[in-house]
Amino acid sequence: YKIPKDTVIIPMLHSVLRDEGQWETPWTFNPEHFLDSNGNFQKNPAFMPFSAGKRSCVGESLARMELFLFTVSLLQKFTFSSPNGPDGIDLSPELSSFANMPRFYELIASPR
Repeated sequence: YKIPKDTVIIPMLHSVLRDEGQWETPWTFNPEHFLDSNGNFQKNPAFMPFSAGKRSCVGESLARMELFLFTVSLLQKFTFSSPNGPDGIDLSPELSSFANMPRFYELIASPR
């Protein structure tokens, strides 16, 4: 392909994140996608939530650190549950023509 100079290219990573050649169960939430046979964390090069290449998100490391600290803080202070039980949670994304959007959930946060 010939791409003219100064062309803006926006990678659509949805296809990589849902590729059956990269993921055992691409349409379900499956943390085992990131575990080896011994249960240890392993990186998957197909997982690119902050885009790809030299122009990917410059704040990725800060974002990961902030998400970790925020999540740990919440989990230390609250126990989370669903009013409909764990089987009543649909983890599939809301599909739109442009992007995946999270569904709305009811959640109970009980202080520890």
